[in-house]
Parts: sequence; C-alpha cells; structure tokens
Amino acid sequence: MRKKIMVAVATLVLAGCAAETERLEPPKAPGDVIRFTAGRCFGACPAYTLQVSPDGAGLLEPQRFTSVPGPTRFTVTTAQYRRLVATLAPYRPAAGTTKRIAQGQDCDRFATDMPSYVVEWSRPDRPATKLEYQSGCMDARHGRLRVAIASVPKILDIETMLNPKAVTP
Repeated sequence: MRKKIMVAVATLVLAGCAAETERLEPPKAPGDVIRFTAGRCFGACPAYTLQVSPDGAGLLEPQRFTSVPGPTRFTVTTAQYRRLVATLAPYRPAAGTTKRIAQGQDCDRFATDMPSYVVEWSRPDRPATKLEYQSGCMDARHGRLRVAIASVPKILDIETMLNPKAVTP
C-alpha cells in the first residue's frame, strides 16, 4: 500500500512539473512586455512564441522548425528593446484593442499558406493591445509591416535559435 501511495505522489509531482509553463518574471522596469508569435505555414517556417520584457528578459518557446528543443531564456539590451518597440510602434493598435489584418479584413490581395503573426503589448495594470497579421496579405499598404515583422529576430539577435540548420549533431 505504501508503495502505491509513493508512486501516486511521484506521478502527481511529475504531472505538475509537466503542466507548468515557462514564463517571464513580472518586469521591474517600466514598459510593455511584448509577446510575438510566429504561426505555422505550409512548409518549414519557424513557429514560435517569444516574450521580451522592458528589463531585458526574453523567453523563446519553440513549436516547429527552430534550433532550440524547448523554452529558452535570452537577454536583450536596452537598445534592442527600444529598437523593437520603435519598429513595432507604427503598427500598434489603440490601447486595449485588437487589430486584425487578414483575408477580407483590411486586406484585398491574399496568398494562402503563409504564416500568421500576433504581436501583443501588455502591462499588469492595463488591458492588452494586440495586432494579428496574416502574412499572406500582399497589399502594398502593409509592405512596411511585413519588413518590420521580418526584422524582429534580427533586432533581438535570436536568428540562430530559429534556424534548424544551426543545430549541430
């Protein structure tokens, strides 16, 4: 009986560990935590979520086609954080709202099978602000947004984490 109880307790402890997800600590510096999600595509596009806090903490959570096997912490400089904020600022919707750019929603020319992106700005004391962008939207008016989104890994210096070919056996 005692052995069964110990096995049951060990199972519950392990299940609790598996259910716990990595997350960033609440930031000490003022500013938004930026959450950036690159969704799946029809092909080998890296799919991942990353979070960056104003105090320099970063967390990459891979889903597919990345070179990191699991949640990976990284740091960003103040300059990198500010550059990320400045790069995304022109596309940030009004506070507490969600803007969606997808087929039939602020998009006339659309290609299928492209990844979607979600950028979320949040602070503990405010409702989140969100931009949802389906990158298959080929309208010229969204060209600068495509460039801004493509520049995020370079700004944060995490390109090697997203390149499956960077993994050495």
